[in-house]
Amino acid sequence: MCHLGWVTTVRTAKDRRVLLVVGFLLIAANLRAALTSVGPLLETIRRDVGLSAGEAGFIGTVPLLTFAAVSPQVPRLARRFGVDPMLWVAMLTLVIGIVLRSLPVAGLLWVGTVLLGAAISVGNVLLPSMIKRDFPDHIGAVTGVYTAVIGVVASIAAGVAVPLAGVLPGGWRASLGCWAGFALVAFALWTPLGRRRPEPEPAALRPRAPWRSPLAWEVSAFMALSACGFYTMLAWFPSIVQSTGASEEYAGWALFVYQLVGVVMSIAVPPVLARLPDQRAVAATGSLLALAGYLGLLVAPRPTMLWAVVTGVGAGVLFFLALAFFSLRAADPRSSASLSGMGQSLGYLFAAVGPVAIGALHDATGGWRVPLAVLVGVAAVHTVIGLRAGRDAHVRV
Repeated sequence: MCHLGWVTTVRTAKDRRVLLVVGFLLIAANLRAALTSVGPLLETIRRDVGLSAGEAGFIGTVPLLTFAAVSPQVPRLARRFGVDPMLWVAMLTLVIGIVLRSLPVAGLLWVGTVLLGAAISVGNVLLPSMIKRDFPDHIGAVTGVYTAVIGVVASIAAGVAVPLAGVLPGGWRASLGCWAGFALVAFALWTPLGRRRPEPEPAALRPRAPWRSPLAWEVSAFMALSACGFYTMLAWFPSIVQSTGASEEYAGWALFVYQLVGVVMSIAVPPVLARLPDQRAVAATGSLLALAGYLGLLVAPRPTMLWAVVTGVGAGVLFFLALAFFSLRAADPRSSASLSGMGQSLGYLFAAVGPVAIGALHDATGGWRVPLAVLVGVAAVHTVIGLRAGRDAHVRV
């Protein structure tokens, strides 16, 4: 009987481990699709709803502002209700937000965007903490898989957005709304884990955001510049490509290539990091590649697929590091959650300026030359910050 009980316990533990891994990857897969599917359709949405370029850019900014507002609250709520239940509720909220955003009712475009932004911010903050908690000996590899899954699904969402809008009865609304089904699958699979309650934590062990740590500020700045570049390109890269005379569908596939190359980098970078004493060289290289891509679009924009690849390589490296730093620069899972909350709050608050500012610059100057010159400057600053955030040090709260 004891032997059978031990076998049952082992099987239960293995089943939970499998469920944890699959659920973890499904949640990761839902963290960008609802956002990346907007970029290729932005001009269509803009014409249909009657928005200016700056207002259309705000569609991409609302989730970032929501990230900035919600992220600092997530570690505290996770300590009270538990990481797993929080992720479960987040997936349900994501389903509701996607559906509301897709309905042809005035105002629900913005309400749904806020809700899905709040849901995604929970996953953004808690998944790095989960990696530190459940995969402490494989942080680089698991973060690579995590970012690769995000990138693959995000790329597919961008690539199929326009074709889906062309064949589905609801047009762009149906194209955006179909991702609610994918989030519903993650919600259903996470249900057994979502019922787990956290163990009580002594008040003395409850960490605060590491506001006094210079390293925490450097990691946050790296996250801010990474997110600013990524979400700005996510919103406007298709429009930049179309300005060269390309079709809307071609621009959508250019964004697909941009993100797909980033996925490859998410897989290629972890083995490189394992051989290096720190991440400074990799961070600087990623920033310089992004700079080269922006400069190419500014000086010689015609080979747009070439610049999609160059900027995609840089963005893939930077995106991976920005997420990995929340685990690599933290001394323990609690510190990781706090660092992630601080970094993503400040990072997305800064990143929220990107799409709106670039759209406003485009309106003011009548072209993409000045906006791209600004992005070149941002990438140069990013290089310096990467040399600081990438050094071998840890935050403990």
